[in-house]
Amino acid sequence: MTDRSPDNVLFVVLDTVRKDRLGPYGYDRGTTPSLSAFAEEATVFDAAVAPAPWTLPVHASMFTGLYPSQHGADQESPYLEGAQTLAKTLSQAGYDTAAYSSNAWITPYTNLTEGFDDGDTFFEVMPGEYLSGPLSKVWKAMNDNDRLRDFASSAVQFGAKIHEYLASGDGADTKTPSVIDKTISFIDESESETGWFAFINLMDAHLPYYPPEEYRREFAADADPDAVCQNSKEYNSGARDIDDDEWDDIGDLYDAEIAHMDDQLGRLFEWLKETDQWDDTTVVVCADHGELHGEHDLYGHEFALYEQLINVPLMIKHPALDDDRTAAVVELLDLYHTVLDATDVRRDGSTTGVQSGENRVVGFDPTRSLFDSRYRQFDSADGNRDPGQRANEEAAGEYAFVEYAQPVIELHHLEEKAKAAGLEIEDDHRARARLRAARSSDGKFIRADRIPDEGFVLGEDPAESRPVSPNDHDAVEAAERALSRFESATGGAWTEATDARADALEDADEKLQERLSDLGYME
Repeated sequence: MTDRSPDNVLFVVLDTVRKDRLGPYGYDRGTTPSLSAFAEEATVFDAAVAPAPWTLPVHASMFTGLYPSQHGADQESPYLEGAQTLAKTLSQAGYDTAAYSSNAWITPYTNLTEGFDDGDTFFEVMPGEYLSGPLSKVWKAMNDNDRLRDFASSAVQFGAKIHEYLASGDGADTKTPSVIDKTISFIDESESETGWFAFINLMDAHLPYYPPEEYRREFAADADPDAVCQNSKEYNSGARDIDDDEWDDIGDLYDAEIAHMDDQLGRLFEWLKETDQWDDTTVVVCADHGELHGEHDLYGHEFALYEQLINVPLMIKHPALDDDRTAAVVELLDLYHTVLDATDVRRDGSTTGVQSGENRVVGFDPTRSLFDSRYRQFDSADGNRDPGQRANEEAAGEYAFVEYAQPVIELHHLEEKAKAAGLEIEDDHRARARLRAARSSDGKFIRADRIPDEGFVLGEDPAESRPVSPNDHDAVEAAERALSRFESATGGAWTEATDARADALEDADEKLQERLSDLGYME
């Protein structure tokens, strides 16, 4: 970096927010005045790519600097294990650290909150006897046994259902004001001479959409949250149709949620300015993934790696960056190294390889810091290069990579909705597929195990409406080659169809069945 590092870091994730619904990216509905003002003094990244299309693996990547297939946190093993988090590294260096979130995945039970000295999460509103240490231990034990992972999936489904209940209907009070209040209190009470690191995840734009009345009146006056489809599995299973008018209402409710989130985030920004802490704070604002609203005949953020899901908003304020915008491809997992650089922590020449020990630690790598002049010059990377670096050796760092392991939980819910409607999810349905993608500024290639591969020339077809074979366009061919190199570095391509679920009921011993019954996962 060329300038002195600010002491503090505010890391904001706008959960499930599409890039094209924000003012800094050309949306003209006036939903995001705070973010538009922020963009005037930040760098806006037009081609930031998420490493997966859903919360758990993306946050695990941002917190560890590892790709999903490296850290292993996905729906088959829904927790992060054996990798030291960014928060823990900063806490060990003397930072006060805190995480505030209403996202059910960012909890002690997935290990994503490891290293945060303070925090408040969704699960903490639940009775302790249901979501206590024993549940976490049972969940982990089930995942460690290949034949019992179906039960672990049930545990996640249970949590997802509780989240849907608490976040919808008459009791759907937004938690974002509380998240902002607690963040302000944490910052105000921080006494560390080193600085503070505050991570917040704002969930308003995640289904279901029940915006506060003030924002609903302004942006979704004609939309009834109880009348529109609020369950993506109903649509994706074919059990429910959505016409153009209903999609419009869904989009209006989505906009209203984003407007509320923007207003609350602006309140935090203004407080930092009023307390003279703004200039001494690196601010990162991104989405973990986007959302599909009928594009490609899909709803939500499952079963696909299309641009609406993986090309996410990213804006960063820091003295080493110009208040400008860039079209260069960047990856969200680079934020791990970028925050280390912003705090001057672990700038000791450590290699980027995963170090040995009880917890794997990814050392600082200047070629993955957005603040360093060597950013994405992977031929100069020291030590053991990660799969993305190795795959980019012949491509001047121009590719980002995305991974989506089999969506066990979403598939389960999809099958339930289909069955209730008298439908069946076929073996070759995309809901059963594992997906990987390589994306440059122009070419993109998606490889799958159960559905046809897809290639797109993004410069000519940004909507990804015209699939192109690698044999028919150089940009798609180059993307396919880059993906092949990435797959080779991660242990091979996902081409053989698998089923991650196991029918484990008959194999569970009586004691485990009793414990699961006590926890509510078996009848």
